[in-house]
Amino acid sequence: MPAQAYVVFTGKTDIWWLKFLKSGYRHCFILLNDGVRWISIDPLAPYTDIQIYHHIEADYDIAPWLKQQGYRVVEASVNTAHNKPAPFMLYSCVESVKRILGLHCWRIMTPWQLYQYLNKK
Repeated sequence: MPAQAYVVFTGKTDIWWLKFLKSGYRHCFILLNDGVRWISIDPLAPYTDIQIYHHIEADYDIAPWLKQQGYRVVEASVNTAHNKPAPFMLYSCVESVKRILGLHCWRIMTPWQLYQYLNKK
């Protein structure tokens, strides 16, 4: 289980129909810290970009740096206690992040809804 997890939100997108989503919340990805390194999983439309950051120390507080870059960042926890499959949903950045977090809430479909949910936790 990761030592830390951050969900990162941005309004930047090249996909025209995502412009209908709330400004600032058109895409999301996740950063995980396993206690040794930072790992990003960014579910893009053509592929999922996975990066392992060997050059960033595990104890580096990455959230302030991301916020300086214009991202919105929310700390999250990973729930591995489920023994049922997640509900069937269309694949999206939100659904990918929810699966990584073990979040089985079918009502969360947009980055803004995910942001609101995580901020209430």
